[in-house]
Amino acid sequence: MVQPQWIQEVINTYATDPKAQKLLTELAIVSPNAKGFNLDQGIIRKDNLIWIAQNSALQTKIISAFHASAVAGHSRTKATYQRLKQHFYWKGLKKDVENFIQQCVVCQQAKHTHLPPAGLLQPLPIPEGVWQDISMDFIEGLPKSDGYSIILVVVDRLSKFAHFLPVKHPYTAPSIAKLFLDTIVKLHGFPKSIVSDRDPIFVSNFWKELFKLYKSQPQFNNCIPPTV
Repeated sequence: MVQPQWIQEVINTYATDPKAQKLLTELAIVSPNAKGFNLDQGIIRKDNLIWIAQNSALQTKIISAFHASAVAGHSRTKATYQRLKQHFYWKGLKKDVENFIQQCVVCQQAKHTHLPPAGLLQPLPIPEGVWQDISMDFIEGLPKSDGYSIILVVVDRLSKFAHFLPVKHPYTAPSIAKLFLDTIVKLHGFPKSIVSDRDPIFVSNFWKELFKLYKSQPQFNNCIPPTV
């Protein structure tokens, strides 16, 4: 009779497990016993499942075969556990499967997104003149130099001319507005639009402070909507 190699590995682990030795002694007299264990061609079974001795190397090898093989395809914890428990039994099987998958490098690198698919890109309109439409961003986490660790990057979207302004942490919307007015507005005037990845609260406070410093009061409520 042809016998798979891993079956012999299972039988070999019984020699180093005291519980397996005790079971083999009991089952040699009465098989199956009162707890549902029986001896089948040298293999200990529990409720027709192959009982695996407390051998971490063999248990890890079995979990890997049911999780990381080409057929298993690195399935998640529940699917791997369901396949294993149909054939094998050992104490702490589910916990061992969870620990194995948590340490699986492939599974940790394959992060599944739970967000709805992103919409189509909305390209920005082409600027009509220099320093009319600009972008503003921050480069953070830099080594300190004279107390500065952030760079405010302001780029003209048409000419791609850029200003790199040092900023100290922590910064606020009013402080950035003052810096913007003293450097960008002083040289190029007020832009028509600013593109930034900051949150709406920061952008709103930035614009309010900028108009306040420029001594201009926006009247959004009195604006007449453009005709189509």
